[in-house]
Amino acid sequence: MNAAFVAAMEDILEVYRLPYDEEYPVICMDEKPLQLVSDSRKRIMAKPAVLQVPGQLEKIDFEYIRNGTCNIFIFSEPLAGKRYTEAFERRTKIDWALNIKNLLDVEYPDAKKVILVLDNLNTHKISSLYEAFPPEEALRLSKRLEVHYTPKHGSWLNIAEIELSALSTQCLGKRRIDNLEELNQQLRKWYSDRNTKQKGVDWQFSVNEARILLKHVYPIPKF
Repeated sequence: MNAAFVAAMEDILEVYRLPYDEEYPVICMDEKPLQLVSDSRKRIMAKPAVLQVPGQLEKIDFEYIRNGTCNIFIFSEPLAGKRYTEAFERRTKIDWALNIKNLLDVEYPDAKKVILVLDNLNTHKISSLYEAFPPEEALRLSKRLEVHYTPKHGSWLNIAEIELSALSTQCLGKRRIDNLEELNQQLRKWYSDRNTKQKGVDWQFSVNEARILLKHVYPIPKF
């Protein structure tokens, strides 16, 4: 039983009940580390008898070269069927702050306030804006944010995780990408196609259902 978990969970579930409002969009944010890898040997054309999958034209060596890591940031607006993602070299407070500035000033410049759902990580703090920008700019950005954190051990409540799962299956898969520029090209192709198809998320889990199905995590009232 954990009152903090329940409080954060019900807060997120209430946010997901909000109707679509372009002036107050609900945006879910998440991130994913990725290993950049390249082939250790030049690929060769495969004979039909040794093709690993139908239509595959090359034999892929199981050995690979590690080219460092990067971090993929993803932002999703479920009710609008919109998302975008970009990879950065690092996952720091500054990188998060730069992504938030892009979210507010480039992606949603006309929104009065962005309602942001995200995990409660040490980099995901308003203070990160003050580390990245002058105080006037940090305050300007923070005033356009309404932040809602998922509970600890409750990242499954973040709809952006669904988008990351789709990204991993539809775009990354077992593909070997060895540099940030190529990765971002592939990411743009993926989310542009998904946005064109207006792939949304129909979230059904509600507070009432949580109080029934997750009754065991609710604390016992004292009064």
